[in-house]
Amino acid sequence: MRARLTPARRRGVEILDDPATPSDVRARSMADIARSNVLFGGTRSAMQALRPLLSQLPRRATLLDVGTGLADIPIHARDEARRAGVSLTVIGIDFTESVARSARVRLEAAAVGDALRLPIADGSVDVAMCSQLLHHFVESDATRLIAELHRVSRGWIVVSDLRRSWIAASGFWLASVALRFQAVTRHDGVTSVLRGFTARELGALVHEATGESPTVRRGAFWRLNATWPAAHAGPRFSRAPR
Repeated sequence: MRARLTPARRRGVEILDDPATPSDVRARSMADIARSNVLFGGTRSAMQALRPLLSQLPRRATLLDVGTGLADIPIHARDEARRAGVSLTVIGIDFTESVARSARVRLEAAAVGDALRLPIADGSVDVAMCSQLLHHFVESDATRLIAELHRVSRGWIVVSDLRRSWIAASGFWLASVALRFQAVTRHDGVTSVLRGFTARELGALVHEATGESPTVRRGAFWRLNATWPAAHAGPRFSRAPR
């Protein structure tokens, strides 16, 4: 039954992937996405992946959020870290200037950058993360993005994304109409779900890109998380006593 509800992965075209999308349209849709993350599990799923890693981080740590959007998820990550006794400096990367500028107001730093060629040195952050970003790429580029996250982290990598399902695609469409999301959000949301992954596919992409066997978990509302240690990590972090 599960196989029947899981379509083949679609390539699709998302309107927000086009750099020529008008800034006002992009801003309204990004606000819809931030709202959707709260209502439909995107934020919760990413925090469920990050939470177990916080005890492994130094008391002052850095997180790189690739495809940060309006920075709604890394802001939750910073709050989650604070509750765990970790002071988290968050750096956002996005591919459009208008979005990076909005994120910059809410984070310690944000910059325009290519997710496939991150402008970050090897092993320079404690956590490298992307949420709802990987599905935007064809398999070869998705592998390259994962390899880039692995390269820049000295601690952990978190990839949080969508689990492909006809039910999820239909459910998002109905909910987005009820919530009066704009047409671009409705279109891109359904396309995103159909470009999502199965747990096996996500694990295979990580292994191909890094040689690591990640921990892959399903979350509510057809979410998936993959976490694994970075090549630069060495022995796990240990904290000095207070």
